[in-house]
Amino acid sequence: MRSSSLANYNHSNNGVCQFLIIMMITALFVNKCSCVEGYKNYTVGDSLGWFDTLEKPSVDYRKWASDKIFSLGDFLIFNTDNNHSVIQTYNFTTYSLCDYSDSLDNDTIEWSAADPSSVDPRPVSVSVPLVKTGMTYFFSSDYDGEQCQNGQNLKINVTYGQGLPSTLVTPSGDSPAPISPESGDEEAAPETLVPSNFDNPKDISDDESQLPSKAVSLSGFYKLLFGVQVVVGLFAF
Repeated sequence: MRSSSLANYNHSNNGVCQFLIIMMITALFVNKCSCVEGYKNYTVGDSLGWFDTLEKPSVDYRKWASDKIFSLGDFLIFNTDNNHSVIQTYNFTTYSLCDYSDSLDNDTIEWSAADPSSVDPRPVSVSVPLVKTGMTYFFSSDYDGEQCQNGQNLKINVTYGQGLPSTLVTPSGDSPAPISPESGDEEAAPETLVPSNFDNPKDISDDESQLPSKAVSLSGFYKLLFGVQVVVGLFAF
C-alpha cells in the first residue's frame, strides 16, 4: 500500500515538473519571437500637407501628431510648395519666435527655403530624418513668421526606439544637413529634398534580411521541443 502511494506521489510530482518545464520553454520561445518593428515614414498632415491655416483652414498639426510615436530613424515627409518653408530646430525659443535668423548652426536646419516672389507655386516634397531624441520643432518662417503664427508649426518628442540605422549615422555625430535643390528645373514634378547619402527607411517586412532578426527559426523550435522531450523522459524514470 505504501509503495503504491509513493508511486502515485512520484507520478504526480513528475507531472508537475513536466508542466513547469514546458511552460518555461514556451515562455522562452515567445520571448524570442518578439518581432522587430520597422522604421516609419510619416506624411505630415496626411493628405492636407504642410501649409498654414490661411491657405488650408482645417490643418491641425498638434492633433495630427497626438496619436503617433516618433522614434530615431523615422522620416517626416513634408508635402508643400515653394511658397512655404521647412525649418527644423531643437531650440524652443527659435520655435516660439517663428524666426530662425539668430539661431545657431548646430540647433536649426533649413530643409527647404520659401520663394515669396513666386507667382506660380510648384509642389515640393521634403524628407526629414529624425536623428536626435527629445523635443524637435518644425515651422515655416515665411512672411516674417506669419505662416508659423497661423498654424504652420509642429512639435514632437522623438524616442530612442531601435536607435539610428547605419544609413543615418554621420561620422561626426552631428545632424545631417539637406542638400540644396538644383535650380532651373521648373517641371511640374515635385522637388524631393533629401541628402544624397540617405535612404528612406523600409518596413522590416519588405526585406527582413537587412536587419538582424530576433525570431527563432523553425529548426530551433524543433530542437527546443526535442530538449523538452528528453528532460521529460528523464523525469519519467
